[in-house]
Amino acid sequence: MLSATLTLCSTSSPPARNFTLLKPSKNFKLRNPVSLFERRPKAVAFSIDEQEKRFDPSLFAARAPGLGTHRKFISTTTAATSGGGGSVSELDDNVRRLLQALLWIAESVYIIWLFLLPYAPGDPVWAISSETINSLIGLSLNFFFILPLLNSVGIHLIEAPVLHPMSEGLFNFVIGWTFMFAPLLYTDRRRDRYKGSLDVLWGFQMFLTNTFLIPYMAIRLNEADGEYTPSKTSQLGSVMKNGAPVVGLIGGLACLISILWALFGRGDGNYGDLPERWQFLLSYLGSERLAYAFIWDIFLYIIFQPWLIGDNLQNIQKDKVAVVNYLRFVPVVGLIAYCLCLDADYEK
Repeated sequence: MLSATLTLCSTSSPPARNFTLLKPSKNFKLRNPVSLFERRPKAVAFSIDEQEKRFDPSLFAARAPGLGTHRKFISTTTAATSGGGGSVSELDDNVRRLLQALLWIAESVYIIWLFLLPYAPGDPVWAISSETINSLIGLSLNFFFILPLLNSVGIHLIEAPVLHPMSEGLFNFVIGWTFMFAPLLYTDRRRDRYKGSLDVLWGFQMFLTNTFLIPYMAIRLNEADGEYTPSKTSQLGSVMKNGAPVVGLIGGLACLISILWALFGRGDGNYGDLPERWQFLLSYLGSERLAYAFIWDIFLYIIFQPWLIGDNLQNIQKDKVAVVNYLRFVPVVGLIAYCLCLDADYEK
């Protein structure tokens, strides 16, 4: 130990005070040099009285509150948010996973309840009656009222099946709405999350509607795969994108004719007035599994239409974004607006 005496003096001559300087008896030795230019601080080893200690700054940082990262699932669609509607893609991971779980649950309920269980109105798929099969074939032949309209102008290459106009109207209304989803699916900014064929998906959707659309809505919420290279747009996809206005007009016209046909079609066939047709519709929904399933489809389309359009408003012509953003909540009309206002150069 080193010692020294320091004397302080003043005019009042106080007594002298001694201060002792102490030399540390413990040695502090750095065993590894510390670089100030490392991105991540490394552990520093040192010894105190020959007992080795290790200090790791990363342990402190890991335990410090508020320093953790919170991953966000951010949509790249700035136009969608600037258009006034919040994009469903702007969700954190927890909400995204919750939505995916709900969609997969909805898919399970849709298939089990509408196809397999005998409790819903009508026959399940494993006990379907010949009457239901004949009705389904007749409705398919009257697709978009092509055969009835041809017969009405004297063209009788094939005779159109005669069914109740309410059942024909409901069938073609849902199919017309489904038809207009094609341009929306082929221009969806998140379609690359779905690794399958969009041609097959939309083709099956035309016949089985939400049986295939619900899984797509869940899969498109997956995180982007950085190693995945998007496949080239198919010929059908190119036709649907480039001809989106035509698709919108055809689908919209089919939906309009379906409503008018259901209310006034086959007026000479003794199908009754509006109250009688309404009563038939209620009875039809409560006795036929196909009609009952169409109500589910309409309900799900009311949810999926604004969701998908809201995520893809950046595909719309800039001066039409506000209008489409408002109309997307109107069933059928919003999808017509999307098809008519789609920007042909949106991906360029």
